[in-house]
Amino acid sequence: MPYTSFQQVVKDIKELKIQGAEAVSQEGIKSLKIVVLKSKALTVDGFLHEMEKARKELISTRPTEPYLRNSIGSVFNNWEGKTLRELKENVLSKIQQTLAWMQNSKGRVVLAGAKKIKKGMVVFTHCHSSTVVDILVEAKTQGRAFSVHNTETRPKLQGRKTAKELAAAGIKVRHYVDSAARLALKKADIMLIGADAITSEGRVINKIGSELFAEVARKYDIPVYVCTNSWKFDPKTIFGFTEEIEERAPQEVWKNPPKNVTIDNHAFEIINPDLITGVITELGIFEPQVLVEEVKKEYPWMAKQ
Repeated sequence: MPYTSFQQVVKDIKELKIQGAEAVSQEGIKSLKIVVLKSKALTVDGFLHEMEKARKELISTRPTEPYLRNSIGSVFNNWEGKTLRELKENVLSKIQQTLAWMQNSKGRVVLAGAKKIKKGMVVFTHCHSSTVVDILVEAKTQGRAFSVHNTETRPKLQGRKTAKELAAAGIKVRHYVDSAARLALKKADIMLIGADAITSEGRVINKIGSELFAEVARKYDIPVYVCTNSWKFDPKTIFGFTEEIEERAPQEVWKNPPKNVTIDNHAFEIINPDLITGVITELGIFEPQVLVEEVKKEYPWMAKQ
């Protein structure tokens, strides 16, 4: 059911009940509509204060997701309206435009990615990316038979979500424990993963384990493609800011570890761009560093946030 409470969306994003950068960004933008429609502001300044508070709250839910920040930036870009009513109508229009862009851009990524899947291939993937899942489902819909090797992705086991969705679409899946990823990759023809962020140096940030598996893929000459729309680019990194790598609660790994045992639960890691064959985006397929320049040209407003 659609959300009716902004605070519930914030809570569910924080608690990983809403998973994946695509879903987080979509629900985040939809939640701004709830704020607009339920606003009790009587003045333009009061409304702007409400919206700014909601913006900061949403951004704070996920430190390693520029897609959410850029989507919000799209909504907040160049507001107009002399009256409160005009301003609200403008904001609602921006929300709809942003949601439409999300849907259309993902469709272009999916069609481009599906072309990389050939008959008889074994595809390796890690964690859960709705874009990767949609690419594979699209390739299956187009009549190409292939199979998937995927990892369980501890400690939250997001890989199970991937396996369930692919299996439901009639795609054969072999599910591996994370430590057996080398075996899964040895028999694969291509590696597809999503992305949580892309820095100005072309470094991709994705679920922990992604760079390790990309290194294994290189050893076996397996091409590695990152599948994402270009709004995962983090414009803050142009100015020297470092993309924060989220470290989650140690209790997710071990609730009651013995004394002298410290739990490291990094959720993401940086993938060296040299390990990436290409990034499949709505703008086309590019090497990571080239993609950054294409994004700057296509979306100049990003650097002004």
